[in-house]
Formats: sequence, structure tokens, C-alpha cells
Amino acid sequence: MSSPFESYDDLEDAEERLQAADPAERRVAIIALGHSGDPAAVGHLANMVSDPDAGVRQQVAMALGEFDGPEAAAALVKLLVDPESNVATAAADSMAEAKDPACADVILPLVKHGHAFVRMGALRALKELRRKDTLKPALEALQDPDAAVRVQAIGVIGFLKLEESIPALTALINDPDGHVRRAAVSALAFSQMKTAAETITRALRDEDWMVREMAAETLGLNSNGALAADQLIACLNDAFWQVRLKAIRSLGKMKIEHAVRSIGGCITHEQANLRKEAAAALGEIAAGEGEAYLALVANDPDPDVRKNARWALQQIIAKNASAGS
Repeated sequence: MSSPFESYDDLEDAEERLQAADPAERRVAIIALGHSGDPAAVGHLANMVSDPDAGVRQQVAMALGEFDGPEAAAALVKLLVDPESNVATAAADSMAEAKDPACADVILPLVKHGHAFVRMGALRALKELRRKDTLKPALEALQDPDAAVRVQAIGVIGFLKLEESIPALTALINDPDGHVRRAAVSALAFSQMKTAAETITRALRDEDWMVREMAAETLGLNSNGALAADQLIACLNDAFWQVRLKAIRSLGKMKIEHAVRSIGGCITHEQANLRKEAAAALGEIAAGEGEAYLALVANDPDPDVRKNARWALQQIIAKNASAGS
């Protein structure tokens, strides 16, 4: 496949075209610099962050996403506060690609910026960098008046996976915003502490079904999740099938035998994904009682449901054979 940059003899040619009067030509030159992979291109791109054309600045933000390191991050910081939303959004997206921990030194001051979008973009970028010194500003950002900023702060904390952050995440179970509560429950997945499992269990009763769904899923990742088996079983009566599906999955992972009857009650649900998950969970638990429920979907119209049912029956047979040997 031919390259759209074959008209450029070399990188220097692209750099010269950055001075072209036509913004379209400058944009094409910027694309070439981004695709060059040459670290020297970062300096030339950084010089274009104040270009009078918003389209050019947006292209610079996108091109800088091809590079990592503090120099590229510093240029993106300038574009993150650009008055044009398309430019700022492109800069936020590129900043989120940063992997060099040294970038945090440039990005951290923006956590205190007066504009919520900038604070959100900075926290989003800090998440992947996983620097321990970002914990304190992230914890402080949990008090931010903007819910989207709080969600991004939770992301930073969740990626750090430090047990000292558990009390702060636990407190967010009462946050007025459902997206924040859901993010907090998700972030608690890293912890195997009993207090984390207890907090997640409380979230099974949240008014927002997406929070309940996340709680049902996350309990399956916690070593203390089995303590909430009865609450998960109760979730199989939830009005939203998505919550039931995640509860079934967690009950199957934890091999909760007394959940077989309740899981079996979901195996004829009109939603194929739920039937498929129920069959798989019965196989994970592999209790003999599950055979009768699996027989109900032996001729299910969905091939994935039938496949899971056959697999589940094999698990039950294998478990019985092992027990009898």
C-alpha cells in the first residue's frame, strides 16, 4: 500500500511545509511528522501549538499522541487549555496515551486548574502513569464539585491499587452521582479486604441499576465475595437482566451450590445472554441438581446457549465420576 507521505523526500521537507500559508498543507505536514516516529519531530510539533488555525492545532494534538515523554506532554498541556473544544478534546485523548511516568511532573499541576475539563483530562492522563505521588492529589479530587472529575480521580486511585485508599473509596458509596458510585465499586475490585467486600455488597441495593450491576460483577473478584452469596442470589430477582447476569457469573465463579435452584430459574429467560450465563454457571458449580435445568435448554434456539449447556453437563458428569472413583 502506498504511503500518503511519499511526496515528502524526508522529514526536513515536512518541517519546511509547517511554514506554508495554506493551513491544509500545514496539517498534512503535521501528519507526516506524527507518523515519522522521529523524536526530533516533537520539538517541531510543539512549535505549532499556537498556530492561528484551530484545525492545525487539533492535528498537532493528535500527532503528539504518537510520542511519549515530558516534552510531548508539555506541548499537550498547552493544547488542553485551548479555547477550541475540538483541540482540547484531542489533546486530552493524546495525553491519555502517555506511559512515561516522568510525564506526571508536567501534568500534575493541572489537577488544580480552574476548568473542570482540564482537571478531568489531567487525571485521566495520570491514571496510566501509576505514580504513587499522584495518590494525594487524586484523593483530594474526590471532593471536586464536578462528578466527571471525581470519576477520573477514582480511576487514578484504582490503577494505583493501594490499600490505604480503601476508606476514601468506601465513602463514595454514598456519593450523589451514580457514575461516581459505579466507578468507586469498580475500583474496589483490586482489594481483597473484607471491608471492601462489605462495601460492594451494600452497593447491590443501590438505586442505580448500573451500580448494582458493577457490584454484582466485582464481588466475584473478591476473595470474601462468597460472604455475600445470599445477597447475590437475591439479585437474581432484579428488574434488570444485566444485574442478574453479573450476579449469576459471580455465583458460578465462586461455585455457590445453594444458588443452583435460583440460577436454574433464569435459564429459560427470554434474553439469550442470560440463558447462556446461567448454563455456564451451572457448569462451574457442577452440582447434580443442575442437570434438570440444563435439559430445558438442550434444544435452545441460540447455539451459544446449547454449547454452554453441553459443556456444563460434561462438568457435572466429570465431577460425579471423580467423586465415585
